[in-house]
Amino acid sequence: MKNIPLLSSFLLALLISALSFAQQSKYDAHKLFDPNFLNQPGTIYRSGSGQPGPAYWQNRADYKISAALNTKENIVSGSETITYTNNSPDALPFIWLQLDQNLFTRESRGALSTPYEGARFGNQDFDGGDVIKSVKVIQGGNTVSPKYIITDTRMQIILPAAIKPKGDEIKIEIAWDFKIPEYGSDRMGMQKTKKGVIYEIAQWYPRMEVYDDVNGWNTLPYLGAGEFYLEYGNFDYTINAPADMIVVGSGKLQNPDEVLTSVQRKRLDEAANSDSTIYIRTVDEVNKLDSVSTEKNTKTWHFIINNSRDASWAASRAFVWDAARINLPSGRKSLAMSVYPVESASDTAWERSTEYAKASIEYNSKKWFEYPYPVAVNVAGRVGGMEYPGIVFCSWKAFRGRLWGVTDHEFGHTWFPMIVGSDERRYMWQDEGLNSFINIYSTLNFNNGEYKPRRNSARDLVPFLLRKDAEPIMTFSDVIKSPYLSLVAYYKPAAVLYLLREYVLGHERFDYAFRTYIKRWAFKHPQPKDFFRTMNDASGEDLNWFWKGWFYKKWNLDQAVKDVKYIGNDPSKGVLITIENLEQMAMPVTVQVKEQNGKVGRVELPVEIWQRGGTWTFKYNSTSMIDSVVIDPDKILPDINPDNNVWTSGYTTQ
Repeated sequence: MKNIPLLSSFLLALLISALSFAQQSKYDAHKLFDPNFLNQPGTIYRSGSGQPGPAYWQNRADYKISAALNTKENIVSGSETITYTNNSPDALPFIWLQLDQNLFTRESRGALSTPYEGARFGNQDFDGGDVIKSVKVIQGGNTVSPKYIITDTRMQIILPAAIKPKGDEIKIEIAWDFKIPEYGSDRMGMQKTKKGVIYEIAQWYPRMEVYDDVNGWNTLPYLGAGEFYLEYGNFDYTINAPADMIVVGSGKLQNPDEVLTSVQRKRLDEAANSDSTIYIRTVDEVNKLDSVSTEKNTKTWHFIINNSRDASWAASRAFVWDAARINLPSGRKSLAMSVYPVESASDTAWERSTEYAKASIEYNSKKWFEYPYPVAVNVAGRVGGMEYPGIVFCSWKAFRGRLWGVTDHEFGHTWFPMIVGSDERRYMWQDEGLNSFINIYSTLNFNNGEYKPRRNSARDLVPFLLRKDAEPIMTFSDVIKSPYLSLVAYYKPAAVLYLLREYVLGHERFDYAFRTYIKRWAFKHPQPKDFFRTMNDASGEDLNWFWKGWFYKKWNLDQAVKDVKYIGNDPSKGVLITIENLEQMAMPVTVQVKEQNGKVGRVELPVEIWQRGGTWTFKYNSTSMIDSVVIDPDKILPDINPDNNVWTSGYTTQ
């Protein structure tokens, strides 16, 4: 028995040691506040402040396209003329084009890298691809048939002479066709309905790769998950389709008199002046159609969209069609339209689509930057959710909050990446994450919060946001593991930007900086550092610690109350409160103090308290004994151990 006290003392010492080890700080201020992070000097092309430099340039691609939809063989065929302008300081002896339809071949890199169990953006059982019928180059007044090399989803054209720098241009003429995939990596495809097939057509024409000051030619292959990086220009295109079809597309319809009935034209005019949804083609009118088309004639639909990075379209005889006016801050008007099959027509589903599109675009136009296109079309079909300039594809099965969410998200992409033309192939977060962030506020605003989610703070999402096996936000799109794509590219960047607005900068400073980023890079090609530096510059804060910790690293946050001591053992003289930063990430600190006399106070501490170490002591002017001290009382931060955020005296009143 005499050994028991000795054993107990030994075990107690071990326990104390273990507890001390469990709370031992991992924090190193020099890693977080790193003077070498983002300190590369700016260039004449991209300023150190994050704005385009005095010699910023980007090339341009204008398209004139003529295409036809063959509904018997499900083939799109066409020809195009690309006018390509080389504004770079470099001579270009060759050019690169994207052939995205080559993803849909059995031998494509995307198909061969699709898991055997399948994937949303993969391709396995469809053998399509672009059939290039002819390629010609018009240069210096001469037309030649150049040598070209097709490698997977890219085509290199060797030019007879280099395109001269600073404004020289050439024309490329290409004829092509492709089989339409039924499910084109959830970005295009076909959906059978009672009254006909819905065709959603995208990535449908050979288009220019981007040549920029950062990477030269951007020739990463299209594998499915990584999206697109495209030049801006004007698009003038026609679609020839069976005469009983409605065709909608990016941009404004140029020949309504040739393709619409007088009744449809009258209804469109009415919709252009109405804040309420007006039917252009009603449910009853679609229901009266024969189930099988006997139409042998065709119509050609003509669309133009300017200063755009892409154009897409959809066609079906099954479309119900409605529209309403969009009111923009400048006084300019646009037109929200929805097309959907009768199966989707209900007041809990697609009959509200135009209302949703209108509300989303009007809010974001007022909040961030004005919507630039003459129309905004929401198409119900096979695609779950995909965005293109002036037109989006959303699931025909979506309804209620799900339809609001996907409509708001896809039209939110107007701002990222249609207006702010980031490189989606490399940095998915720069469009998906920023878009998911603005979706938070458009959803809170819509119809007095009709689809407002239950309040989930970042702390509630810690098990999801901080998954150990997920990559950092700054990971190439196609490198992100499939199970974590939505986390890394969408939710985590949106969540931390929400923290930056709500907790670090505040609304006024964040909104000004965010609008500045959009304005600086509207219809241009920003890199991630341009975003980070612009936010620093326009907010007046060195946020490099924030960008490094949340975007480049996978660091965790764990702030704790360490100690509470009265000055001179007299609560009326004040109390010294010591807090700790136990993990490698840090944030500003809000501390709430409750006294036993009922007084409640808050102390706001800047992130700079962590610059010299992981412990900070501050004086609180108490007037009575302290009942509790709580870090992050509103439970906003993604703290991995909220239990140590609270210190209590143990005092209770009877």
